[in-house]
Amino acid sequence: DSNNDIEDVSLFDADDDVSRRSKKSKIRHPVASFFHLFFRVSAIVVYLLCELLTSSFIACMVTIILLLSCDFWAVKNVTGRLMVGLRWWNQVDDDGRSHWVFEARKVSAQGSKTSSEAESRIFWLGLITCPMIWVIFAFSALFSFKVKWLAVVVMGVVLQGANLYGYIRCKVGSRKNLTSMATNYLGKQFLRQ
Repeated sequence: DSNNDIEDVSLFDADDDVSRRSKKSKIRHPVASFFHLFFRVSAIVVYLLCELLTSSFIACMVTIILLLSCDFWAVKNVTGRLMVGLRWWNQVDDDGRSHWVFEARKVSAQGSKTSSEAESRIFWLGLITCPMIWVIFAFSALFSFKVKWLAVVVMGVVLQGANLYGYIRCKVGSRKNLTSMATNYLGKQFLRQ
């Protein structure tokens, strides 16, 4: 009967950590995660295979630019909000001045964000890697003298670079905050030495 009084208790809450980790790494928005990578990767694949599949430059260019445009819209308006809780936009006031707005989702009352770690990794990996690939394509087109492809590649760099810039500004904050953060960090490092 004394065996009935014994409860299985995990050592140092190890089971709780595993269950928390699995909840954090779970992808909560699989459709958004799929489309976050689908348009980006599709544009790169079409660019790489275009000359093998067809001889029509115009068809390839239109397809790539449509995929890049769909990617820009999806990342800016849907996946950024759902996957990492960030959004940015430009608004013009009555005076005609342009204002950039960068927002980050506030932490909930329990102190946890609603986005998962897996979605965050997917989002940032796609957001950072693909513009770097387009920059490599730009140098490749430039040095191989494929001027007609350079316009397509520049569109890839601009559209995906704009999203990258916008989301980095959302994540880190305004330029004043970046400067003060860098100054504070360097000051602390100097005082430690």
